[in-house]
Amino acid sequence: MLPAAPRHFMPSLALPGAGLPHDRMARVAARRAFVTLKHTFQQAVAGLEGHDGNWLRNQVRSAEEPTDLWLLRSPVFEALAGNTLALRQHRQALRRGLDSLFPDSEQTTGFGPF
Repeated sequence: MLPAAPRHFMPSLALPGAGLPHDRMARVAARRAFVTLKHTFQQAVAGLEGHDGNWLRNQVRSAEEPTDLWLLRSPVFEALAGNTLALRQHRQALRRGLDSLFPDSEQTTGFGPF
């Protein structure tokens, strides 16, 4: 009796997390984008003082997904209100980072390129 032939096909459910190379690369790229945005948030809230500053630092530190940072955008922008150069630079960096991860997040004004 011959030994059973090896099984060459396994359903994708048998290999969780396995996928085609472009799937893995997309996940790696998404993770890198999240980590970059999280660093941008951490730099923005690093200099904030008081209870609100501590709370925001803890919230940013514990963020595990892009949506966690998305939900923190309003309180962070509110905490960065002001007209100093450093605050403006942090706000601009946050906007660029959010636009890179959430490209359709900008409000539509009716004006746009053709």
